[in-house]
Amino acid sequence: MKKKMVKAGETETKKKAKCFKDKRKNMQRLGGGRGGLSLEAFANAKTKTNTYNPAIIKKQREFYKNAKYVNKYKRIVKQQQGEPSGSGSARQLEDEEGRRNKKNSARSLREIYERKREEDDKAKMETEATILARKEERQRAESRRKELREKMFKKTKSGQPVMKYRIEHILETLQGSKV
Repeated sequence: MKKKMVKAGETETKKKAKCFKDKRKNMQRLGGGRGGLSLEAFANAKTKTNTYNPAIIKKQREFYKNAKYVNKYKRIVKQQQGEPSGSGSARQLEDEEGRRNKKNSARSLREIYERKREEDDKAKMETEATILARKEERQRAESRRKELREKMFKKTKSGQPVMKYRIEHILETLQGSKV
């Protein structure tokens, strides 16, 4: 009977140890057993969303766009206050409007299009030329290797390898010269 009681006591201690381990694992999973999460960290974790929300993105974009316009307005006001007559800033505004009109005119758009097309054509021609040069170089190297291989495997009528070409190849590699 005593043996059975001892075994029952052992199982209880094992259960308690297992329960303690589970509690400790849960505490660590939830943010550590000692201090836990701070209030600030908890609030940020609750409010932070990891999902894609186009409405929030649109609001942020609008916010930054408005901030840009506000900064530009402040800069213009500051420039006007810095100059005594204020005619210089008016000229700058007129120049900016003139540039905008010039950019939007059909003639300037056509010029921009033609320049861009010419640059693209030049870039395309350069890439084609480099590709062609690489291809030609590859073909030359391949033919050179083929000739060398044929010479290396040349045999006499009786089937013996011709050592002359092999010795030449070894000499060339030692001298570092190219044929």
